Amino acid sequence: MSNPSHRAPDDRAPRTTPTARGDDHRRRSSAVAGELEMWGGLECTVNRVNDTYLDQLERNGHATRDDDLPRFASLGIRTIRYPVLWERTAPNGLASADWSWADARVPALRALGITPILGLVHHGSGPRHTNLLDPGFADGLAEFAGAVAERFPWVEHWTPVNEPLTTARFSALYGIWHPHLKDDRAFVAAVLNECRGTVLAMRAIRRVNPGAKLIQTDDLGKTWGIAELASTVEFYNQRRWLSWDLLCGKVGPEHPLWDYLVRAGASEADLRWFAENPCPPDVIGINYYVTSERWLDRPGECEGRPAGERDGVGFIDVEAVRAVATPPLGIGRLLDECWQRYGLPIAITEAHLDARREDQMRWLLEIWRAAEQAREAGIDVRAVTAWALLGSFDWNCLVGACRGYYEPGPFDLRAPLPRPTGLARLIRELATGQPPRHPVLQGEGWWRRPDRFVCKPVRVETVVTPLAMYRHPVPADQRTPILVSGANGTLGQAFARLCVQRNLAFRVLDRAAMDIADPASVMAAIARHQPWAIVNTSGYVRIDDAEAEADRCFRENTTGPRVLAECCADAGIALVTFSSDQVFDGRKATPYVESDTPAPLNVYGRSKAEAEAAVLARHPGALVVRTSAFFGPWDGHNFLVHALTALADGKAFAAADDVRVAPTYVPDLVNTCLDLLVDGESGIVHLVNVGDMSWAELARAAAQRADVDTRSLRPCANAQLALAAPRPRYSVLASERVSLMPALDDALARFAAEFVANRERLAAAHARRG
Repeated sequence: MSNPSHRAPDDRAPRTTPTARGDDHRRRSSAVAGELEMWGGLECTVNRVNDTYLDQLERNGHATRDDDLPRFASLGIRTIRYPVLWERTAPNGLASADWSWADARVPALRALGITPILGLVHHGSGPRHTNLLDPGFADGLAEFAGAVAERFPWVEHWTPVNEPLTTARFSALYGIWHPHLKDDRAFVAAVLNECRGTVLAMRAIRRVNPGAKLIQTDDLGKTWGIAELASTVEFYNQRRWLSWDLLCGKVGPEHPLWDYLVRAGASEADLRWFAENPCPPDVIGINYYVTSERWLDRPGECEGRPAGERDGVGFIDVEAVRAVATPPLGIGRLLDECWQRYGLPIAITEAHLDARREDQMRWLLEIWRAAEQAREAGIDVRAVTAWALLGSFDWNCLVGACRGYYEPGPFDLRAPLPRPTGLARLIRELATGQPPRHPVLQGEGWWRRPDRFVCKPVRVETVVTPLAMYRHPVPADQRTPILVSGANGTLGQAFARLCVQRNLAFRVLDRAAMDIADPASVMAAIARHQPWAIVNTSGYVRIDDAEAEADRCFRENTTGPRVLAECCADAGIALVTFSSDQVFDGRKATPYVESDTPAPLNVYGRSKAEAEAAVLARHPGALVVRTSAFFGPWDGHNFLVHALTALADGKAFAAADDVRVAPTYVPDLVNTCLDLLVDGESGIVHLVNVGDMSWAELARAAAQRADVDTRSLRPCANAQLALAAPRPRYSVLASERVSLMPALDDALARFAAEFVANRERLAAAHARRG
């Protein structure tokens, strides 16, 4: 890292104009009265890209699903950010507005005891007849706001425009959304238009309901950077306040951005209008993400996106969490800055992380604890909002296209009905005043771990308050672990590897440490390690040998899981165990789902089918995962490593072309199992990558992706292989419960890349295991 700036500009400048109620609330010496509230939020963006509107409500199904509101209420939340969007309600003007959707849902929220904060424009630019640069945008929004208020005169809380500054940046400065411009003049015009629309909208709403309150949201981060970019850093750190400063009437000639705004085309009359018509938020809504804080550096110093040039210095922009070592970055310090600047009540109106389940939970809990600390210091923080109750789509590309990338939230849509996740449990606990209990919360999220950096970590100096400090979780050696049986097997080793990556406490046990078929051994391991869950990856896996070794097979595959189920049920801990596609006879011509009746053809399949019934009879809360034909990049003992190693050496390799399976990539299987374990799922579930192939097609597809010659591949009938155990000719699995696994093509591409990168190691492992 080159020549770091050792101090970020201190932008907590004195207020230039008093806010309506700021001095009454500022710098309390005691903790804030009342309880910190848990709110909910529904991702409802309707952004325009060229002539296409991308509608999150359509994509998450809430536009047509009538039973979501009771789901939201089940979380214990009593306030929700909820859309009655201009673009959806009156796309062709108020005269032809369709109120049916809002009429059905907004009163229903009231009946459920949930207070709505109605949003009117959410990252949008209005109906087609207007846009962010249209002089009529503000008046049109005000007219719509007045009509909504007339419709629901009892609604008190409003967000006419969500994130005006952020929306203006994405639309008029970065060119991602309509009107797809990239200049300061368009950006300034857009943010002024949105803020003017907010003032006029609240004026129209308050004519109907004088007590209406403005909850004004925007993304609040902070920028850091090298000394050569100090002026750019300072500019960004001033610009982040602009929408709130305008609404609070704080933008006058003495404002740090006054000259910039005027140079960018804002007239003095336009700017003074806000000072003459202040509309300070009743609550400042801070939206905060792990990407909200940024680090600016020279190109080549970090892995970051090119950000152009400013003041003659080219630079890149990277997430600060990937570059800044100390002090710990986080929302606590930003709450303090916001309080010092405005003295107005604050709510964290979006708290979300795109990550594995335990890190989503850790992120929300860290935000919640920071809010609690802020309240203890006298900062009037009212609430934390669990954002994206139904998850969100394509925010990894800033909703610039429909690519199908989905981030789950408290409810996961990849099921016939929205499925509550571990995050839902945490929200319910926080909302109802219960202590968070999930053991995964004892660990640090990835943004706190040393492997997060993409460049040499830099230390920055700033004003450190108690709010900037992070309360560390339980020490690693004291965390409640997951026990993983089968230390020497493919799955056991994969669970160990991915638990390390996900910072999940675990212990991997071999048979000497825990014999799963011996109740005394299992109970002794539970007493010794005090786990919250056991993942059973032990078992007899040689399908053909099982025909002659039925007793050994049933001991490991049936008796062992039954004993684990009994012991886990007695100890009150979770259990995950694995079954197989071999429980079916292959007579179907369509994929087998969870409710299909097992009818195994071989000893191995019978051992698994009997295990399923025994486990669920003794531990109904257990999770039984049926999977099929798994392959992975980390060991030398699976079908594809055998196949590609032989083909790469030019050796003949025979594979059946009349048996169809649903191959399963081990990293996807293990990660999904861990997610479901954290979520508390139970029962039988099928987990395979989406797609099916014959064994010969699988070998060919993987070899082609790994650039391995397939001329020595010998497709053949299964009967020619002279296998001892009969196999189902069609054992493709699919799920009627969840759809969590990536496509098979995607998995094969990732496997091939790993195989190519680690060919020598895998070949050696394959040779050692024969």
